[in-house]
Amino acid sequence: MRKSRQVAATVIVLLSVSAGAGTLGARMQGPGSRPSSYQFPIAEPPFRETFAKATAAKAGVMARQMALLNALYDLGDHPAAGVTMSRGKAIQEGVRVRLPAGTTWDALAAMTPEEIKARGLYPAGFMPLPHPNNPVGGMVFPKFEIDEIKKQEQRDLTRIDVDFDIPDRFLAEFPAPLYLTTRPDLGDVSQGKLITIANYYEIFNGILNPKQLEGLRLLLTPFPQQQFNLTGDRLVEHPSLGVACLDCHQNGHTNGATHQAQDVRPQEFRHRIEPTTLRGVNIQRLFGSQRVLKTVEDFTEFEQRGAYFDGDHVIAAKKGVNILDRAGQVQFMAEFQEILDFPPAPKLDAFGKLIPSRATPEELRGQVVFFGKGQCASCHMAPYYTDNLTHNLRLERFFTPRVINYMMAIGDGPIKTFPLRGIKDSPPYLHDDRLLTLDDTVEFFNLVLGLRLTTQEKGDLVAFMRQL
Repeated sequence: MRKSRQVAATVIVLLSVSAGAGTLGARMQGPGSRPSSYQFPIAEPPFRETFAKATAAKAGVMARQMALLNALYDLGDHPAAGVTMSRGKAIQEGVRVRLPAGTTWDALAAMTPEEIKARGLYPAGFMPLPHPNNPVGGMVFPKFEIDEIKKQEQRDLTRIDVDFDIPDRFLAEFPAPLYLTTRPDLGDVSQGKLITIANYYEIFNGILNPKQLEGLRLLLTPFPQQQFNLTGDRLVEHPSLGVACLDCHQNGHTNGATHQAQDVRPQEFRHRIEPTTLRGVNIQRLFGSQRVLKTVEDFTEFEQRGAYFDGDHVIAAKKGVNILDRAGQVQFMAEFQEILDFPPAPKLDAFGKLIPSRATPEELRGQVVFFGKGQCASCHMAPYYTDNLTHNLRLERFFTPRVINYMMAIGDGPIKTFPLRGIKDSPPYLHDDRLLTLDDTVEFFNLVLGLRLTTQEKGDLVAFMRQL
């Protein structure tokens, strides 16, 4: 009981941090008292000033973020038995979101959204998860990615102001296996290596056509970005060539790296986003969690011209935005992305359903829940488990907007239905990583959709999704 009270008190403190001071966007005022859409002036202070301030504050920034994560989640190492990711990394199991003191998941599920909101019982781990340094934002990479890029390319992706926050055990395996729709006979073509500009030609020459090979080269080539660039307005110690598309989407998958959505202002309303896997983009018709771009070509061009610079074309011009040629570069990059395949699913038939002779009773029961009482298939339709639409869960029904570590937590709005094929390989879950395990996702949707699943039905559903 004492521990529960301490956790609750910690969450209250962290959820009450003021977001008024320190955000770069708030330094310049727009109409009335509203912060300007432009984040900062073109002329930056001397870099050594920025470096000294950022490095001095870094330990405090990380202590604040890790205190929040520990208050929200059980971050312990609890691997699932008998199931792994495609290359063998352990899958973390169990509901990791901490319950409000004095309640149970079944008790919460029996309440109406209005009652949960009025009593302040919405689990804090189901709230939007802030960027590890929300007032500044920008790309932040896990240490394993930083180390391997530095080893292969002598390019440093270490931020001077912040480190990545979520423990490695909750992230996708690294390096991720890479599968091609054009050569299913080869299986994983990555050779167990992180694909970089230093080794791509040796690995893929003779497997890809020349256009795809050139597209891959461009996806691996670093270009200037908001925090990683050659100017004094950067957040890396030494002048940087920038970042590559596949720095986040490692081996065409994901490494859990974080950023912020570029669409929103002011800064405290910008929410955390995770680079989604590129596996199966050929069957998708919407790109970006909320931007609903209609082609992978649009998304590829948008990322370098918009998202790389927080949607600010003014600062992009200063830092060296790379203007891609639509016909001669974007098209080639898209052609490579469109042959990235989902991982093998040996228990599924051609319709994306379980082959009964290969499935366990638990998995078969989970399939019944998925297509029945769980209503999962209302959005996640077989065989790829997406409807290529966006949906608004209206989470604001459950909580009052509040500030969490300098981020204003409000409803998410419409979010794209991501494919669930290969989902066990792609933790954490939701667009901002707020759900660490598949068990968390089941508990989340059971609550927000009012499903009233039993304990056995929840476990069966997790077992089924691990086979997709």
